Amino acid sequence: MSVLPILKVGDPVLRQVAEPVTNFDAELRRLVRDLNATLKASRGAGLAAPQLGVGLRVFAINPHLPGNRLRLDHLVNPGLKFPDEEMQDGLEGCLSIPGIYLDTKRRMNVAATGYTSHGDPVQIVGKGLLARCIQHETDHLDGVLFIDRQDPEVQAQLIATLREAAWWDADIQVSPHG
Repeated sequence: MSVLPILKVGDPVLRQVAEPVTNFDAELRRLVRDLNATLKASRGAGLAAPQLGVGLRVFAINPHLPGNRLRLDHLVNPGLKFPDEEMQDGLEGCLSIPGIYLDTKRRMNVAATGYTSHGDPVQIVGKGLLARCIQHETDHLDGVLFIDRQDPEVQAQLIATLREAAWWDADIQVSPHG
């Protein structure tokens, strides 16, 4: 298991739709270990494979998030269902956009189905922070960043802030639309 570098906003891999996992093999289990090691080292709530440059539908989540009764630390090929219309607003950040935290609207409750790295089916029901994390990481698998969920005015302010960040590259495009 290795702690790997996390891609930053602007890397085109973060805007691609990840491919479903078809091989539940040692390579997938190594990816899950690397995701978890990198997540733990970064002290995040979740980390998706595309953030490590891997275009597969798998993410790691902190097994100690409130409500994670299964202590699940990853999900492969997730599918989400929302049992109700209840929404939550809360601060959200992203390891691919260091130092930026924004109020982001998400569903309060989610039921996620998927598989373990061994191919065993699993379901996790999340509320609050756990639901937020599952939705955020699933967005990554669809090429969506949490900043895409902000209104255009907030996005414009964010781009100005990002351009002042030490890690910012002048060639970075925040939006997939140019």
